[in-house]
Amino acid sequence: MGSPKAALDWHGSTLLRRVTGIVARVVTGPVVVVSAPGQTLPELASRAEVVTDAREGRGPLQGLAAGLEAIGDRAQRAYVSSTDVPLLHPRFVEYVLRRLGDDFDVVLPEIGGYRQPLSAAYRVDLLGTVEELIAADMIRPAFLFERCRVLHVDGEAMLEDRTLAAVDPRLESVSNLNEPADYERARALPGPEVQVRRFGPLARSDTPRLQTVRAWSLGEAAAAVGLALDEHIVAALNGDQIIRDSQVPLVAGDAIAFIAADAGG
Repeated sequence: MGSPKAALDWHGSTLLRRVTGIVARVVTGPVVVVSAPGQTLPELASRAEVVTDAREGRGPLQGLAAGLEAIGDRAQRAYVSSTDVPLLHPRFVEYVLRRLGDDFDVVLPEIGGYRQPLSAAYRVDLLGTVEELIAADMIRPAFLFERCRVLHVDGEAMLEDRTLAAVDPRLESVSNLNEPADYERARALPGPEVQVRRFGPLARSDTPRLQTVRAWSLGEAAAAVGLALDEHIVAALNGDQIIRDSQVPLVAGDAIAFIAADAGG
């Protein structure tokens, strides 16, 4: 790419901030970022934890080992993502994790004829097996899949889930950015459609109470309806937690409520 992907701008945020924010919307356990030795990372949300690869250039299994070790006994399953998938949707993450039952160690999507080991779910107790493979210099994910119980899920089967099909019909959650041209094409895409509703004093008679806008982040959604997230305005995402972080990522189907901070925030 010519520069670290993690810090690439994504509509006022970064690729890493967006992807970790999306994963954080699904999981209840820790969100772990694995960095290369000496790597400088962009600002992250408060929930994210950073660990460092033991050795640089050892491929995804080395990163997987570092991440699984950091999770420890705080979770039994982990969704693993690369940092360059800005079109990732929480419903995709949710679907993959939900398929990881007691009979399997890995849920491995196969989309467009390609395995997606960096858009997959793994049991945390695979750590020992991963470390054995690394010690034997068997650092390709395929070696891990030969040693454990893998549920292969193709794109057609995934789209039988109506909820996932409605928000990610082309399974662009796995679309990664390998070259500058990929990045520029993705950056030029319109933001996802989200619904914005104003409450209290913000619901003025000269502005619609409910609007549909395109926005990649909470800050963009606020700007699209002429608001600014500051000490006077907060937001509720999908009826959940009250937030005012402008970099919180948005995806298709989101609903945002803007509220005056002195009227319930």
